[in-house]
Amino acid sequence: MKKDYLLAIDQGTSSTKVVVFDREGRIAAKGTSPLSSLYPQPGFVEQDPLEIYQTVLSAVRSCLDQFRREVGSDLSRIRACGISNQRETFCLWDEQGRPLCPAVVWQCKRSSEICGRLRGSSLEGEIIRRTGLIADPYFSGTKLIWLMENRPEIQAAVRSGRAFFGTVDTWLLYKLTGGRRYLTDYTNACRTLFFHIDRLGWDTDLLSAFGLSGLKLPEVRPSTFDFGRTDFEGLLPEPLEISALVGDSHAAAFGERCFTPGTAKATLGTGCSILLNTGSQRVSSDNGMMSTIGWSVGERVDYALEGIIVSCGATIQWLKDNLGLLRDSGDSEAMAQAVPNNGGVYLIPAFSGLGAPYWNMNIKAVISGLTLGSTRNHLVRAALESIPYQIQDVIGAMEACSGLSLSQLRVDGGISRNRFLLQFLADLLGKEVVNIGIQDVSAFGAACLAGLGAGVYPDLERLPQNVLGEVKYQPGAHREEVQKGYEGWLLEVERLNRPLTVCQTDQEAQVKRRRPRIEEIAGKKGEVFVGKGR
Repeated sequence: MKKDYLLAIDQGTSSTKVVVFDREGRIAAKGTSPLSSLYPQPGFVEQDPLEIYQTVLSAVRSCLDQFRREVGSDLSRIRACGISNQRETFCLWDEQGRPLCPAVVWQCKRSSEICGRLRGSSLEGEIIRRTGLIADPYFSGTKLIWLMENRPEIQAAVRSGRAFFGTVDTWLLYKLTGGRRYLTDYTNACRTLFFHIDRLGWDTDLLSAFGLSGLKLPEVRPSTFDFGRTDFEGLLPEPLEISALVGDSHAAAFGERCFTPGTAKATLGTGCSILLNTGSQRVSSDNGMMSTIGWSVGERVDYALEGIIVSCGATIQWLKDNLGLLRDSGDSEAMAQAVPNNGGVYLIPAFSGLGAPYWNMNIKAVISGLTLGSTRNHLVRAALESIPYQIQDVIGAMEACSGLSLSQLRVDGGISRNRFLLQFLADLLGKEVVNIGIQDVSAFGAACLAGLGAGVYPDLERLPQNVLGEVKYQPGAHREEVQKGYEGWLLEVERLNRPLTVCQTDQEAQVKRRRPRIEEIAGKKGEVFVGKGR
């Protein structure tokens, strides 16, 4: 009996990976193509939409070549395709499918000033209520507003109804189907600031308030749907069904089997996205969490809370590249275990500000507690500990606003290979932490969704378990010591996150941690600037 195979495209920020999985969830073939980013000015991050598409074709070609060599030449055994993609990045194009501008990447900060105007306004409250998100450059909408305000040709195209908007999944689908299919899924739509997550549709009131009423938007469907067919410009002898679209973090949650309320996943990459399944009902948050759609299959829609950590693996990379404390990021595990504790050293990795639950992008990274006895091992351990500490910040906030208790945390991503980190995380959370050991978990989740959409799997219960590489970490004997360390972390973050008073004179600028008689100081010393979190 011939096996069924599923092809998954995982279009990421720095590369596109294409993976063919067999029915049991094992990798049969894989291809990768790098993707470059452009930085036209400080804070701006762009990509070439046509290059994004070409990396997909290149990775598909490489993957299919390996499939022919190692599995066989019968490509008809590949039943369906699923696409997972970098979220929030968007493209604009015209009626002929020509890009109107570079793709604006999720990392881009060009709309910071626009977000500042929105914060504290009545519209900000409507954004939160309708979309579950906050006015932050991380999400697509405010960056499109920036293009409207700064690029007359974009403004003209939008107002005349000639601008097609799409997150990366939509752009790829449009190109792969020769412009015949213009669709997206709930998980991508809900990251734009244009989508009402309760009504599951585009929010015309918000679009009008943003001055975007003329914008063309794709039809929105569940993550499993008949999205169209493609032969990848002749790379396949017959067109293949595209039966799933899903944002990469949501694909990872699905691949991690976060199917019930209280289950959560943390993707430990450059940053960290934590998704907690909250079931069929949206949970609103007033403590820095985002409400989002976790995943959707047919008529079923599972909501989630999301916490976004800005610096995770990037902290370890910084120690390696900028300070030269490690030859390889993998060395961090042994270095952390070479000392009994952090020696009172804390690293607050606010290199680009602090994300959830603080959402303070104005503060900078700090290393505190250094003494003459501090070694590089203490600093490396402090950097690793900062990752579980931030995850605990987020999980605690999620449990507080949802009323749910975390049942288990499932982890993926490059740093999930670090055993010290995962044991420390289990001790801190007091819950089981599971590394399922699946390579390319976003691609795996997209493949599972594609299999459901194409009928390869009849239901969730018969999805591949793929637990051969699973490793479980239980809370151990060091819980009390780890908790004490976390209390120290909270004190350091509170100190850093506390509003600052900056008093300026012609000769000096003094930064003070407290605010005594602030009106009097302002009157005598000149202008007072107060840095506030959100």
